[in-house]
Amino acid sequence: MYMQELGITLLRNKSLISRVAAGLLLLGVAAAQSTPAPQGTSSTPTSQGGSSAAAAQPAQAPQGAPANQPPAGQSNAAPPSQAPDQTAPQAPAGTDNGVFVFRAEAREVTLHATVVDDRNHLVSNLDKTDFTVFENDKPQKITHFHQEDFPVAIGIVIDNSGSMREKRDAVNKAALNLVRASNPDDQVFVVNFNDEYYLDQEFTSDIKKLQAALEHVEARGGTALYDAIVASADYLTHSKLQRKALFVVTDGEDDASQETLEQAVHKLQQENGPVVYSIGLLGEEKSRRAKRALELISERTGGISFFPPTLDQVDEISRTIAHDIRNQYTITYAPSTPKTVAGYRTIHVDAHAKPYKKLIVRTRTGYYPGQEQQGAGGNN
Repeated sequence: MYMQELGITLLRNKSLISRVAAGLLLLGVAAAQSTPAPQGTSSTPTSQGGSSAAAAQPAQAPQGAPANQPPAGQSNAAPPSQAPDQTAPQAPAGTDNGVFVFRAEAREVTLHATVVDDRNHLVSNLDKTDFTVFENDKPQKITHFHQEDFPVAIGIVIDNSGSMREKRDAVNKAALNLVRASNPDDQVFVVNFNDEYYLDQEFTSDIKKLQAALEHVEARGGTALYDAIVASADYLTHSKLQRKALFVVTDGEDDASQETLEQAVHKLQQENGPVVYSIGLLGEEKSRRAKRALELISERTGGISFFPPTLDQVDEISRTIAHDIRNQYTITYAPSTPKTVAGYRTIHVDAHAKPYKKLIVRTRTGYYPGQEQQGAGGNN
């Protein structure tokens, strides 16, 4: 199902995976009937730079799932070892085995918000009282508020299709500089994609490992952008870090995904899902649909999309994104509507403070209740 090459887990043919997964499911059911499952185990390491013995495991969630996704509107079931209730962070709780974590409290939603003024300059000196959160147009009570540079789990998701061959050197440099400009305790992984997606480096903070993964270039094939983003968002749930982001770079329109744009956006809008920052190297000849797709994905998740006219600007943009992530506000609130009430919840956040004439808050535009996927360890 998977093959190992220099410690890198590569995805094989998706149809083969579906057939193998079906067989494994039948074997698992038979085994479960004869042998009790161990309690409290997890198949995915959550520490930075996992051991080589565990290297094959993290890819199972992001790579196997998109080949056999549930219908739109449904979420993947959480593994038995994860807590069944839906939770959100209460407050930072120092470290857990060297990893910064947030402790969870039931029935809360967490937003990561970036604030800019009317000149598009970052504003990072606001207080809790300067914000008002609305869910379905109703004001909500803010329970916790932080503005600190806590570590983030980041997925670097890079287009590896044939048209990217001449662009990868500049893109790889920009991706590494994003990591260098970020919190040194961030957890970062690398996914390269063409018509399939490859987990070329699991969570690590080692620049050399990340560089080696980014240089694993086999520019060929089509562009399975949506599949790669959904798989990467799923892999993020295996980090104990509560703040999560994706850095996506592509130069074309999706032409190979099993996921549709609508399905991908739906799955990204799980409770407390990742913020997506995207760079489209589209050029004038590329379809407007490609630009709109990146804009929609970033906007709905609270990120931002960039469309530089030249490749030279990508490095500066990556540093801007790192600065944006490090200056976010973390806002937690308890929804006034019970989670048992189904349906999409819209979110809007206002900010007002002197001496600013106008403040713009960028955060996710909504979520589907009860669809949060917790990472291994249950500490998200």
